[in-house]
Amino acid sequence: MTARPVLIALCAVLAAGLVACSNDESSSDTTTTSSALLVPGPGPGANPAAIPGVPTDDGRVNAAIDRVDGLAQEAMDRTGIPGMAVAVVHNGEVVFSRGYGVRDTGKPDRVDTDTAFQLASVSKPIGASVIAKEIGDGTVTWDTPLVAHLPSFALADPYVTANVTIADMYAHRSGLPDHAADQLEDIGYDRQQVLDRLRYLPLDPFRAQGQYTNFGLTAAAESVAAAAGTDWATLSEESLYRPLGMAHTSSRFADFEAEPNHAVGHVLVDGKYEAKYVREPDAQAPAGGVSASVTDVATWLAMVMRGGTTADGTRVVDEDALAASLAPAMRAGAGPTQTDARDSFFGYGWEIGDDSSGRVRLTHSGAFYQGAGTTIMAIPNLDLGIVVLTNASGNGTAEALRNDFADLAIFGAVQADWAAGYEKLLTATVSAPVGELVGEQPPANPAPAASNSAYMGTYANDYVGPATVSENGGQLILTIGPKHMQFPLTHWDGSVFTMIPSGENAPDGSIAKVTFEMNGDTASAVELEHFDEDGMGTLGRQP
Repeated sequence: MTARPVLIALCAVLAAGLVACSNDESSSDTTTTSSALLVPGPGPGANPAAIPGVPTDDGRVNAAIDRVDGLAQEAMDRTGIPGMAVAVVHNGEVVFSRGYGVRDTGKPDRVDTDTAFQLASVSKPIGASVIAKEIGDGTVTWDTPLVAHLPSFALADPYVTANVTIADMYAHRSGLPDHAADQLEDIGYDRQQVLDRLRYLPLDPFRAQGQYTNFGLTAAAESVAAAAGTDWATLSEESLYRPLGMAHTSSRFADFEAEPNHAVGHVLVDGKYEAKYVREPDAQAPAGGVSASVTDVATWLAMVMRGGTTADGTRVVDEDALAASLAPAMRAGAGPTQTDARDSFFGYGWEIGDDSSGRVRLTHSGAFYQGAGTTIMAIPNLDLGIVVLTNASGNGTAEALRNDFADLAIFGAVQADWAAGYEKLLTATVSAPVGELVGEQPPANPAPAASNSAYMGTYANDYVGPATVSENGGQLILTIGPKHMQFPLTHWDGSVFTMIPSGENAPDGSIAKVTFEMNGDTASAVELEHFDEDGMGTLGRQP
């Protein structure tokens, strides 16, 4: 998923200790194995790094598959989310697929296996398969610099601009700050406009640390599409969706809306789920804009687990290029804060680590505050995968079901209260209001503001663009962005006002400071807290 507090990279969940991963060499071994490796013990020629520490068997795996339906029903009953779809992949085949609940609250239409869901950040590993296909066709390589086919692209450092590659962006190691420029999408900037503004953001050291970015990855996908001579949505359709028969999958929001059988996003309002918002993610389509049915996602996941072929052996994606995407390429964030926690890594569009049994897990989750919670997982050692899609704001339901299923397959019993843990973690991030003043009471005796005319005018910087402060009925109004979105300003204290931000990056209850810098009796600049996380929120008054 895909705003800073909203589209949660699973590495953030891993780092919190709910799922743990490490940098064992087996993380780079994604070869599907037979049931002979379900019980540890080195056979002839076995790779010691690929041998798990906890035994299981086919009976336990099959029993877990048999319990998926019950787990899903229990999750629906426990959470009250409107709808969900679940699929399981085993031994290269989709062995379970079912829909639950409704597509839209208050309407009778049921979710089925062809219902299209917004995938949020599960779009990233799917896009990585598109790029792997193009690599196999000779269009690009993982190490192709973005500027080779996207010459207008730039970042703050000329060296990074010249050298940052497709792989760097898909492994989140460009140096761009976490969730760079996501807020610009909320005020109406389109894909090209956001990508053009990445050059103004400060950079961390190049290739030194993984910082999750939607628009950095999107820039890489745009470069590949340009190399292929088409747009990203068309490239995805022609390279991957159509060859795999993914008839209910698209990277265009218009296609999702036009699909008669699609799930509407929901958020929790006063204890009940409502279809309150519409999340239109085309600006970052490669990172968060795929919509698909659970059967389509499972079909793709089975292809990945087979090394790039269909069930009948037809090659769709180059095996080596696909395998490269599944190998750890960059540590996620700064690493664990606890000495007994396992580590987690970014592959190319994937998140990778070891579980508590010593098995590699390939995962990704997606979350839109405005109504999507999704996850995928593959355990190559067991040739086992699961897809969980929901039409409710990411709240951990999908991840809890996924982990319950994995525990049953490996241990024969659920090992932790994943539902409680994930719900606490994700609702505190996905749905938590943002802003320094959230929960604060206005000053009892605030300093008076200057006259409205002191603040009125146009302010701008290269990153946010122009913002106009005007007056309507005695109230100051901030107008900002290409869509000329208007935000009433409420006086707080002196020359500090507040606004209620909106969009994917501003869950209900958010509040943002708007602070005017005064030069005598007139404001010379304004600082917009909602756009200042990377120090880009100060806009100077224009003549």
